[in-house]
Amino acid sequence: TPYKDFGTDENGIDCSGFTSKILSRVYGSRLSGPSYTMYPKTNPISKEELKEGDLIFFTIYGDKISHVGVYLKDKKFVHASVKRGVTINSLEEAYYQKYYTASGRL
Repeated sequence: TPYKDFGTDENGIDCSGFTSKILSRVYGSRLSGPSYTMYPKTNPISKEELKEGDLIFFTIYGDKISHVGVYLKDKKFVHASVKRGVTINSLEEAYYQKYYTASGRL
């Protein structure tokens, strides 16, 4: 699925829309909104505490959270990347280490 600002379906989706869809379909959660509004609705956890379904937040643009993904396992997470669309990456990649901000659990 390609990336699309404010997208919410298979024709194009952004990170918060993708995260909301995953949380709704897999975990029955109703969390929605931009990534920076999602974090305050979670219980903060450390990277070492991450479990499948936890949220990972990044500050890539500006000074507030601007990206979110869903943790899978083995330091991998799924998200909607601006350049690659829906994809899986590792928290150990230098790019994501640089911009990692916080993790949260519902």
